[in-house]
Amino acid sequence: MKYEQFKKLAPAALGKVKADIIFENCKTVDVFTGEIVNGNIAIKDGVILGVSKSVKGKKHINLKGAYIAPGLIDAHLHLESTMVSPAELVGTAAKYGTTTFIVDPHEAANVSGADGINYILEQTEKSPANVFVMMPSCVPATDIDDNGCMFAANDMYPFVGNERILGLGEVMDGDAVLNADPRMFAKFALFDHLVIDGHAPFLTNRMLSTYKLAGVDTDHEASSFEYALEEVRRGIHVHVREGSAAHNLDDIVSGIVRTGIDTEHFSFCTDDKHIEDIIREGHIVYNVRRAVELGLDPIKAIKMATINTAKCYGLKTLGAIAPGYQADFIIFNNLKDFKIIDVYHKGKSVKEAGEPKLKKCKPSLRKTVRIDKLSAEDFTLPIRAAETHVIGMEPRQITTKDLHVRFPKTDNFVPHDGYLKMAAVERHHQTGKIGVAVTKGYGIQGGAIASSVSHDSHNIIVIGDNDEDIAIAVNEIARVQGGYTVVKNGKVYETLPLPIMGLMTDVGFKEVDKKLKKMKAQAYKMGVSKDFDPFITLSFMALTVIPELRVTPRGLYLVTESKKGFLKQ
Repeated sequence: MKYEQFKKLAPAALGKVKADIIFENCKTVDVFTGEIVNGNIAIKDGVILGVSKSVKGKKHINLKGAYIAPGLIDAHLHLESTMVSPAELVGTAAKYGTTTFIVDPHEAANVSGADGINYILEQTEKSPANVFVMMPSCVPATDIDDNGCMFAANDMYPFVGNERILGLGEVMDGDAVLNADPRMFAKFALFDHLVIDGHAPFLTNRMLSTYKLAGVDTDHEASSFEYALEEVRRGIHVHVREGSAAHNLDDIVSGIVRTGIDTEHFSFCTDDKHIEDIIREGHIVYNVRRAVELGLDPIKAIKMATINTAKCYGLKTLGAIAPGYQADFIIFNNLKDFKIIDVYHKGKSVKEAGEPKLKKCKPSLRKTVRIDKLSAEDFTLPIRAAETHVIGMEPRQITTKDLHVRFPKTDNFVPHDGYLKMAAVERHHQTGKIGVAVTKGYGIQGGAIASSVSHDSHNIIVIGDNDEDIAIAVNEIARVQGGYTVVKNGKVYETLPLPIMGLMTDVGFKEVDKKLKKMKAQAYKMGVSKDFDPFITLSFMALTVIPELRVTPRGLYLVTESKKGFLKQ
């Protein structure tokens, strides 16, 4: 603490002057000792002075025996993936107990480079929560991606030293790390004194050790307890992910409970969680609640959502209720239901924050979809090989399977029996690149669905059972400069425009939610499996760092450690 601030706070801590607020009759969760401490909490200038039974303040609030714990922390998320403005997402999630967000804006950077990152920083500057940024490390994600901007070490340099930048964002290009690519290690060098986030699904033990050897500190891609255990054994801090698309919490937490291992090196994150899911079930508080349902000790669950993450990222004044810590905390009913009664950020209830104040973005961020008008013929897919590689979409996961299916040879594959067409259309530089593949599991009939949210390059991803509707869907996305659309029997059923970088909108959640519910309901009526979110799941189908098959504007790509590359149909 700086001298001037301490000089102002010390008299109140010593009881010589009154604190601003006293929270009385509360049960405080002590994340250092694991105790529940009965007493009062004194706050001045948004800072906690201490926990005591005999302190006086200008204002006293009687919590009547309610529990109080540190504000929750989301260890890793992408604000762009929520569709609404960053300020609205943060303001909404804060009401559900999350007071600190560690965001990786690589979605915005892939579309608009530094302008995209600055947009995230500016839009969250005055949020009723702490918003920190990890500098995107892989823009593009790999050297075979077609994205909007390149973002190298030199481009990062102006951001170094910004107090809101906590380190280097998720390192998805594992090959660049394992092969000692000097371009990647130039980025590592900029942030070697800070945290380096990982992205390491399905590495072998030797590869995982080498990945850690390079300096990677965290990972959020563990989908099983066994893999998470191997990571923690190597000193990698695991962020247990539970969002709208990826659901890894049950397996990992069940393993923790079964084995009784130490939870100090585990935290919680959402990665991608849509605002309607936050309103329905909560944000990080849902992770805590679910972990307790699975048998995890409530105090350990709270620590995973608070102090563990704060320590991981060097946030010395966050994650605990103790002298000198920022007055961020949640007030809740009990250690089972975790029903939020109130949330405080810097000593003020987030209820007082009001509606988020949105700043206008650069006009260039609203004109990022650049493609020529397409026709059904642009999605022709000849079948020439004896066996076709088919993208097998997996229920409730973002991974896929490489299915080998025998189709009759043809000049153009026609979807049938649950086999659909999926395509990725380059939308940043008007190159005309279109990759087309066969997929199974999604289930749509009589139409197509398209999206400009397509991790991480954010080209247009489309799926359908006929070429005509696929073309209509892609052209509709271009017309509105990004978004989601559902096409049924040759006509646009509904479109949700996302004109800010093709990722977000600032019209407000109510309008977004209204359209999204209507579009999801229609998608399920058209046969989309209830095991998938029609839009979120689709958005991951071009991400070339997640096994096993992906479709890109350059074609069908096999993602395995033993054999990577583009495939012939």
